[in-house]
Amino acid sequence: MKYISTRGRAPALNFEQVLLTGLASDGGLYVPESLPKFSPEDIAGMAALDYPQLAQKIIAPFVDDCIPADDLRGIIEDTYAEFRHNAVAPMVQIGANQWVLELFHGPTLAFKDFALQLLGRLLDYVLERKHQKVVILGATSGDTGSAAIEGCKHCKNIDIFILHPHNRVSDVQRRQMTTVHGDNIHNLAVEGNFDDCQAMVKASFGNQGFLADERSLVAVNSINWARIMAQIVYYFYAAVALGAPARAVAFSVPTGNFGDIFAGYLARQMGLPIERLIIATNRNDVLHRALTNASYGRQPLEHSLSPSMDITVSSNFERLLFDLYDRDGARIAQLMKEFDDGAIQFSDTAMQRARALFSSHCVSDEQTCEQIASTWRECEYLLDPHSAVGVRAALRSDIGPATPVITLATAHPAKFPDAIKQSGLSQVVALPLHLQDLFERDERMDVVPNDLAAVQAFISANIKA
Repeated sequence: MKYISTRGRAPALNFEQVLLTGLASDGGLYVPESLPKFSPEDIAGMAALDYPQLAQKIIAPFVDDCIPADDLRGIIEDTYAEFRHNAVAPMVQIGANQWVLELFHGPTLAFKDFALQLLGRLLDYVLERKHQKVVILGATSGDTGSAAIEGCKHCKNIDIFILHPHNRVSDVQRRQMTTVHGDNIHNLAVEGNFDDCQAMVKASFGNQGFLADERSLVAVNSINWARIMAQIVYYFYAAVALGAPARAVAFSVPTGNFGDIFAGYLARQMGLPIERLIIATNRNDVLHRALTNASYGRQPLEHSLSPSMDITVSSNFERLLFDLYDRDGARIAQLMKEFDDGAIQFSDTAMQRARALFSSHCVSDEQTCEQIASTWRECEYLLDPHSAVGVRAALRSDIGPATPVITLATAHPAKFPDAIKQSGLSQVVALPLHLQDLFERDERMDVVPNDLAAVQAFISANIKA
């Protein structure tokens, strides 16, 4: 299995190399040169597998011969043993053809655990074997940071630096990062927004000269291919549970960076019968505008009740564009230059291809609260604000009653008590047992200016591993 850049000029890499690489050297993102395919018979046979067994089947072709099968099996089993529900990703029915896929039973109560618990173990395995030390650098709008720290904190070969927008994540999200202490763990509260944090991460990957001792940066954001790879698994898991391949399913995905829904797109390309992928956005609707107006450009970021989706530059969208434009790296490089200069106008052919599979809906804060309240009234099921955006989009879609619609519930409602309160509900959602003392733990973070040089100087001065 080889991986190639969306911009066509970087060298092809194997899995081990792409795991340790952020952006490609030409500024693009790595994607598989070709995808493994599963026949209807293969998919039917997945019904007999538990989650770790299914993950092994889906992930093994992407890893190829870089990790022996028995070692990979051990890594995967250790990863999902950390989850609090035996099903790992259980489903709950909330309507006649409406389902919720609960992706919040990992250590940090968010879907990011599925990928980042695995990523940490993969990095530990590879770095130990290579006798190599690296610096993990990531930006978070809420959940990635805590999941990355939790997944990677025990690896002695890394230093972790996570950037988050100061005072713009929920209290639970912040504390899940800042109360995990270690000499190799650094939380940087940037006096800016998430897009500022993400831009500094991308700039740092593009020029790593500020690092000493021949260290290199490793990405934990969804630009890292291993993140996308791990997320493909739960699309197969949910679809098979509801009758695939005998019947098609649809998914509604609350998304900002496009990584989670891109994993669903790949699952379909690999043979899973997905009738529709619904892009569910909040008021920061860059992806909704791209699909409806055939234009992709920046707008000012607005803060919402679903802060993990408060993103206006959707990093993984480039991976989809690569396929929509026939994997023409030079064309993608030109399009992304146009985006940097202002906006992209998509071709009719590209839009026809996208709209054949994707639809989109933009959900306001008011509608988010209405959905939290109405879902509770109708079936006493409590949604977090991100999942509520997904359910609202699912209910507004025109998918027929014979097709199950599965909304990805991306976070536990206990992480967002203010949104629950604004929805008019009096329910107090307790944190799970392992986090019930979260607000009693000591916090540690550094507030830094919204300045690339200052952030890079902090990183350079605090490398310990």
